[in-house]
Amino acid sequence: MDRNGFKYFHICMSLSISHSNPESCSLSPGCPGPCPCRIFVAGIGFFSLCFLMTSLGGQFSAKRPGDTPFTMRAEVLGGPESRGVLRKISDMLEVIMKRMDTLSKLGNTTTDSHRLDELSSALDRIQPIGLVERIQAIAQNMSDMAVKVEQILQRSLDGATGQCEVPKDPHYPDCPSKVDWMRARWTSDPCYAFYGVDGSDCSFLIYLSEVEWFCPPLTWRNQTTTPTHKPFPKKQAAFRSDIGALLEQVGTGKESLSFMKRRMRRLAAQWASAARRLDDSLRSQWREQKRILVHVGFLTEESGDVFSPKVLKGGPLGEMVQWADILTALHILGHNLKISVSLKELQGFLGVPPGRGSCPLTGPLPFDLIYTDYHGLQQMRQHMGLSLRKYKCHIRVIDTFGTEPAYNHEDYATLHGYRTNWGYWNLNCRQYMTMFPHTPDNSFMGFVAEELNDTERLSIQRNKVDSMAVVYGKEASMWKGKERFLAILHRYMDIHGTVYYETQRPPEVPAFVKNHGLLPQQELQQLLRKAKLFIGFGFPYEGPAPLEAIANGCIFLQPMFKPSHSSLNHEFFKGKPTSRQVSSQHPYAEQYIGRPHVITVDFNNSQEFESAIRDIMRTKVEPYLPYEYTCEGMLERVHAYIQNQVGLCSSPGIPPSPFVLLPNSSALAWASNISTPPSWPPLSALRLLASLEGQSCIDACQSAGLICEPAFYRFVNIKEAFSGLEVQCEGVEAELNHIFPAFSVESSECGLQKDPLLFSCAGANNKYHRLCPCRDYRKGQVALCRDCL
Repeated sequence: MDRNGFKYFHICMSLSISHSNPESCSLSPGCPGPCPCRIFVAGIGFFSLCFLMTSLGGQFSAKRPGDTPFTMRAEVLGGPESRGVLRKISDMLEVIMKRMDTLSKLGNTTTDSHRLDELSSALDRIQPIGLVERIQAIAQNMSDMAVKVEQILQRSLDGATGQCEVPKDPHYPDCPSKVDWMRARWTSDPCYAFYGVDGSDCSFLIYLSEVEWFCPPLTWRNQTTTPTHKPFPKKQAAFRSDIGALLEQVGTGKESLSFMKRRMRRLAAQWASAARRLDDSLRSQWREQKRILVHVGFLTEESGDVFSPKVLKGGPLGEMVQWADILTALHILGHNLKISVSLKELQGFLGVPPGRGSCPLTGPLPFDLIYTDYHGLQQMRQHMGLSLRKYKCHIRVIDTFGTEPAYNHEDYATLHGYRTNWGYWNLNCRQYMTMFPHTPDNSFMGFVAEELNDTERLSIQRNKVDSMAVVYGKEASMWKGKERFLAILHRYMDIHGTVYYETQRPPEVPAFVKNHGLLPQQELQQLLRKAKLFIGFGFPYEGPAPLEAIANGCIFLQPMFKPSHSSLNHEFFKGKPTSRQVSSQHPYAEQYIGRPHVITVDFNNSQEFESAIRDIMRTKVEPYLPYEYTCEGMLERVHAYIQNQVGLCSSPGIPPSPFVLLPNSSALAWASNISTPPSWPPLSALRLLASLEGQSCIDACQSAGLICEPAFYRFVNIKEAFSGLEVQCEGVEAELNHIFPAFSVESSECGLQKDPLLFSCAGANNKYHRLCPCRDYRKGQVALCRDCL
């Protein structure tokens, strides 16, 4: 409908509504041809008739000089069928018009009733069956369109009067460009219409100021209509001992979920016992119950879920072991837990608006914390819109191999060659949570291994077979090329395997190996309790099985890597967001457990390998499990993170930092008599060291029996730290460099870190000594300092 047509229609519509008294009825001057406002023709209201007369004016009033025919878009009315209907309507209206001309000449001598009878009789003679209903439907559709057009015209009028002019506010510099983007792209996602965007500048500004935050609030808007969300009341968390509710939440339908539930049931008693002990030690502490969403992204159908089909075929189980333990720990600690293993569940829990994910959530984030993985993080980016940026500090990413700051900082990674398929999320690196404590820039989540009771320990001592070895490798491909040292081992021990196969024995497994096939967890535990040796072939890296074997009284023999494996030289690590040098199959077992429970040798050296076998046969060991991999250790650690890592959602500035030099030490400590800002870990644990040239802070702290603590970097990234270490600086500059803060003795250059996201324990440069913030740690709990609880 053109603008004149809309005007005619609007006048007729107004008259049809306003004139309820027949005495006041008059012709509508804007309508082409006679337009009596109180006539109802065979069930068709005046509104429909007037609209059709207006729309079809070009057809039934073309006889009037100067009239321009009006054309409707075929797609609006439904194509050729509708055009045929309109031709019939046009013919009918021609008859009606002639009849009305006749009736109008009768004057006051003819009553309204007589006119209606005459007109109704005319319609009865000409209308085909169903034509009235079709007219009504078309009229209703067009009237709906007219309402929308009127709204747009009104909003355009508002803009013309200055009410919806695009503001040029220096505090909102992106507002004009965002409005331009909305003008061109607002129909690209239905979520914009969901929030009331209709194509007008007013709707753009309302959306960009009230749903997103790129434009300033509109002064003419009634701000009281904006929904306000009351903060969720705080509740106290109470330890739980029953996991029944958790098992129901985990659900069914995937073999991976069944595996996780079996593990939860098997360890339920150990979790309950550990909860009682930790509850006793934390009795005086008030613990806040958190609202937590756990979204296991790698198990969703949208990510491919390659793990579930392999659970019963020897596939990797380490990730599912860890997720099962994370869910159990959060439940036992008493938090309010929601679990998602599908994209639909994720959208429902978060409050994702309908559409393609371009818009923010429909309300504030209904969770204090979200635990997910890289797959889940990608899914949240696709469906949370700008809300991901707003709430990303609440996310914890379960990340087996770790993410270093140089890979996490998107711009820096892109410019300096650290960009990979993972990483580049610009998170605080402590939001990444690893399976082992190999990357102090990240938080150590871990998992648990089954503990033995006193009866089981005695049974192991009686039933150990000194000449029995179990090979770490469920897939036949892991045995390929290992014949030489298997032959050496076979001279001393009976070798057992747990290689999966369906019908025929895998040819990679030598005939002298007794292969049990894939064993259920309980049967595998019984096998390990008899064996003296658990031997790894170099892959898989850093899995839970070696810790389980050591906990069952086995000695773990593993290969040393020369050179160390990394993303620079090994296919497995390529693309992973870390430059970590992996010196053996299981670096944690090598570094934190060591001999006599763990022996690391060069398998390519036959003499060294055979000597290690003989030493193992002579060595007696007790079952051993580090505290941090017990149920109590994991509960303690997760509790500490949840209650204390609240600072990840703030951006504290660099505080003034006076240091004191420790007596008889090259380390600096925070002055105890100075009022210090809040920090976790507490600043009492800080020890500042200078690394050697070409040494990372991980290695520098480790060589002093300490752990690098990235949370302390903001306190040492100051020029006073250099003078405290008696470093002479000709100048101090700040730049983006994941090695900084650091100094060069040769050139007297000193550099501070410009972006806190690049504070990094990892990384080394042959030119620089690094400033390294170190801390102590609790025995058996490397994630926590002595004063962290």
